[in-house]
Amino acid sequence: MVSEQLRTGGIDVVATYEPGGCEIGKRIREILLDKSFQQMAPLTELLLYNAARAQHLAEVIVPAMDRRAVVITDRFTDSTLAYQCYGRGLDERLVMEIDKAATGGLRPDMTVLLDLAPSVGLGRNKDAKKIDRFELESITVHEKVRTGFLELAKREPARFKIVNASADTAVVTKTIVAAIEERLRCR
Repeated sequence: MVSEQLRTGGIDVVATYEPGGCEIGKRIREILLDKSFQQMAPLTELLLYNAARAQHLAEVIVPAMDRRAVVITDRFTDSTLAYQCYGRGLDERLVMEIDKAATGGLRPDMTVLLDLAPSVGLGRNKDAKKIDRFELESITVHEKVRTGFLELAKREPARFKIVNASADTAVVTKTIVAAIEERLRCR
């Protein structure tokens, strides 16, 4: 919805997601979400995310940036930090070293954090019949991840836009579009 509204305003937008924004990423996503891999080691998970990210950058994100398109990706480095450091307990220096190898140090100009109580988010996924390896995690893990996202936002308040995701979808979309348009005006 955000991408559609921006395109209506004449902005060249590439909307994508991680992992899965390219064919290799889609295959890695299948592994990461597979419920039968509940015992996946945190380091394995970290390396898979970064392998998908490196390919995604090469195939989708960098070519779009080269033509000056606005890239909107559902998840990137901040998600990895929140999940792998806060949720899984991996060392942040290790996570960032691997991320730097995968991304060459590329960072988003802006991160929109859709903030929602984990119990509400999990309820929405259950209602949507979305059940994967992450939905099977304990509520404690999801709360740690949320804490991680909020901590990252505190560290870089100029880059993060926190949006209350419990609001109506139209309100959330309007808020995000306005924030992106403002950021584009400041470029």
